[in-house]
Amino acid sequence: MKPIVAIVGRPNVGKSTFFNRITRSKDALVDNFPGVTRDRIYGDASWNDIGFTLVDTGGFSLEDKDDFAHQIRFQVKQAIEDADVIVLLLDGKHGISPFDKDIVGILRSVTKPVFYAVNKIDGAEQEKNIFDFYSLGIEKLYPVSAEHRYGISDFLDDLVLALPEFAPEKLQDIIKLAVVGRPNVGKSSLINRILGENRLLVSHIPGTTRDAIDTVCDINGKSYLLIDTAGIRRKGKVSKKIEKFSIIKALKGLDRCDVALIVLDSDEGVTEQDINVAGYAFERGCGCILLLNKWDLVEKDTNTAKKYYEQLRMEAKYLSFAPAITISALTGQRVSKIFRLVDEVYSQYGLRIGTGQINRILERAVKKNEPSIHMGKRLKFYYATQASTKPPAFVFFVNYPDAVHFSYKRYLINQIRSEAKLDKTPIRLIFRQRTGKNDKRYSKNKKRR
Repeated sequence: MKPIVAIVGRPNVGKSTFFNRITRSKDALVDNFPGVTRDRIYGDASWNDIGFTLVDTGGFSLEDKDDFAHQIRFQVKQAIEDADVIVLLLDGKHGISPFDKDIVGILRSVTKPVFYAVNKIDGAEQEKNIFDFYSLGIEKLYPVSAEHRYGISDFLDDLVLALPEFAPEKLQDIIKLAVVGRPNVGKSSLINRILGENRLLVSHIPGTTRDAIDTVCDINGKSYLLIDTAGIRRKGKVSKKIEKFSIIKALKGLDRCDVALIVLDSDEGVTEQDINVAGYAFERGCGCILLLNKWDLVEKDTNTAKKYYEQLRMEAKYLSFAPAITISALTGQRVSKIFRLVDEVYSQYGLRIGTGQINRILERAVKKNEPSIHMGKRLKFYYATQASTKPPAFVFFVNYPDAVHFSYKRYLINQIRSEAKLDKTPIRLIFRQRTGKNDKRYSKNKKRR
């Protein structure tokens, strides 16, 4: 396990900019009004060949009346408890705040190394702005500018010397899971249930999660990376710039996941926006599992679950391959079964089929159902090969690639699903014109058979 460094401080002192600077990323949302970061954000960082995990936290305030202030304080204290080293970031532009005194008071009782950095010091001529902060009883202050990188190198030189030694973790095949859905369907509650702790904020107010949060967990000897994402609203509902950023980050979470856990509110039923969210996952080629959450709130009869599944299949026909399961993040009902489905989906998602097998499937499919006529000539499929995995993608060489009707493409996909046992993963088909070189290779292979 890498050493953990937690960044704490009052709102709007530049913690997220500082986080992005040190991790050399743009993983934390940044904007010029307080309270943008609410959850803890984790990122990998390295300096002088020494690696560590950096944690960005929500702005800390003992007197903040914001609805989330109490939970943010809990998150900050939790981050301090988990960290090996703490960095208190202060605002060199606006000076000392009563909130700074509150945090310094809390940190005095911490036995771990604490670094005090005064941010927004953009050059040597502004270093005089740090002198007032010595009145807080701090012995060592680091003048830095997260935005302009001033003082960052000297700060990191001292920081890494205070880190405990660690044994590098063995590389593992981590399955990446993005938890997506519209706002307030229970995404963070589900991750908290899986993790068994209140790692993420949970609220009944839509839009609580703004960043994409990464958390690694081990279940039954396998490692999974859980990516909690912001709720994806309809375009007409997205007005604030920060909400648009959240949607972009949610979509990026889908871009880097293996399997998307699409959470729906079964108490409200399947909505148009649920289908839109599922469409985002499908377009990006993710493995998909549909989770009907809040099942404990649904009035049931003997056919209730069947009706929900039928509605899902009717509304999202393109996700016919995606397993669906009813769960309750609140009670834990069937949550443990999610990972059995994840393993099944992921196994198919990364499966590679031999060229001989895929061509036998193609030959039987064409014999069973001949393709259509195009410009007086029948479409002719010469051979096929698998181009990639995650998801499985197959290239079909054909005399008229653009003339392959979408219905015949769907037919070929269904034949592959049936014969290659790829019933739980998206499949991509690519049609290409056969070249002269490929002609010769095909004819030679045909003669050998």
